[in-house]
Amino acid sequence: MAGKRQETIKVNEERGQPEPQGSTVISLENLAGEFHCLIGEFSDLFVCHRKDNTDTAHKYMCGLIQSERSNMERMEEAVPGTDYESLQQFISNSPWSYRDVICRVAVKADELLGGTGGTALIIDESGFAKKGKTSVGVARQWNGRLGKTDNCQVAVYGALSSGDRVILIDVELFLPKGWTEDAARCLRSGVPETRIENKTKPELALEIVRRQRELGIRFDYVLADGLYGHSAKFCQMLDDEEELFLMHVHSDQHVYVEDPRPCVPLRKSAKGRPPTKLKAQTAPIRVAWLMKTVPEDKWERVTVRESTEGDLIVDAYQQKVRLWDGEENKAREWVLYIRRDVGTEDVKYCVANVPEGTPLKTLARMEAQRFRIERGFEDAKGQAGMAEYQIRGWLAWHHHMASVMMVMLFMTRHRMLRCDEYPLLSCYDIKVLLTYFLPRRDTAFNEVLRQMEVRHAKRRAASESKAKRQLALEPGG
Repeated sequence: MAGKRQETIKVNEERGQPEPQGSTVISLENLAGEFHCLIGEFSDLFVCHRKDNTDTAHKYMCGLIQSERSNMERMEEAVPGTDYESLQQFISNSPWSYRDVICRVAVKADELLGGTGGTALIIDESGFAKKGKTSVGVARQWNGRLGKTDNCQVAVYGALSSGDRVILIDVELFLPKGWTEDAARCLRSGVPETRIENKTKPELALEIVRRQRELGIRFDYVLADGLYGHSAKFCQMLDDEEELFLMHVHSDQHVYVEDPRPCVPLRKSAKGRPPTKLKAQTAPIRVAWLMKTVPEDKWERVTVRESTEGDLIVDAYQQKVRLWDGEENKAREWVLYIRRDVGTEDVKYCVANVPEGTPLKTLARMEAQRFRIERGFEDAKGQAGMAEYQIRGWLAWHHHMASVMMVMLFMTRHRMLRCDEYPLLSCYDIKVLLTYFLPRRDTAFNEVLRQMEVRHAKRRAASESKAKRQLALEPGG
């Protein structure tokens, strides 16, 4: 185990940004054609019962970029040759496999970012605010995007990250107990019977890690926030499977500076039942309290990465500690890493199962990758319509996410292809360029008027349908 970790921890500190082998800089004018070609790389996955849905897939993904909101009405108004019904059929009912598409995104992301040294599989969840109760998985739960408990859907994502690049490569929708305990409700929303079970977010995260290993995705370590670091079982499973990890933990996380040597206490009296539960022989300490005992001369100042406001500089500290869950016969011996941001005094705590002697600078750079997935969410929501959807069922939700991941794969790929010519090229830039180069519906007055009349007709139909339903519910209706 130690040998494998020693190999994976070797991060090339001097490497530049990874680039696809044999790539060439292509003029920006070809962007729309290249976008079409990317979708062609997935075309075999959109063939269902001899029907080829590739053209509709292309139109839907064009709609993610060209329309202000990712719903079929706005897409129909923006993308030539589209109609609401075909888009709705493609996203809500067509049997193409979202899992196969997402797995191929992961494989192609690996071609760009995997095996470059210091590649992270980042785990994080994201919430999507929703009204009503019918959207699959919706419930009152913590929405990190809003920073409060709200009515929303929450999903666990996996992202591949190397250098300053990140690509979302996997997702598992979280189902709260209110859903998993109501099988009929799940089935109405199209949840597969095999997924109607209560799984925690760390359990979903473990499925993502294992799936990526099965696909052969090349990542050097797993990185996640305090929700996953707080799960002893999740960390233990990764450790047992020889996965290198660095997990954020909360300030109240207990660790042992000395080996707790768990054992069952000797029986002190003939009365009562004999002890059976393991007890620690030393006292734990909270990581926040441990930090206060660290002498100032033990902190090391490290530059971890560049930021928009200059280099990010932190004071860093590491110490060997032990973590014990109260059940295992032996405590786990890991490393506590503490980061204190220079200037703000913001403090972050992490535990890592890295080999002894891992340079502090390496730990600092490993931990600093976690913010990349936040940027990945920001780009996916802002430039590819990740959060702007009006769909309710399980299949539609996953079809939408698979489409978004394809768009983000394209954007990252072409940022890398053009990094020499346009080093500051962003996902927003690519969205603007694609919006310009992709064909759009005629926006002359007659077309604008026609689109308005179509919207009004749909609203009238929806209003009349609602009125009929209400009338049917009335006594004697």
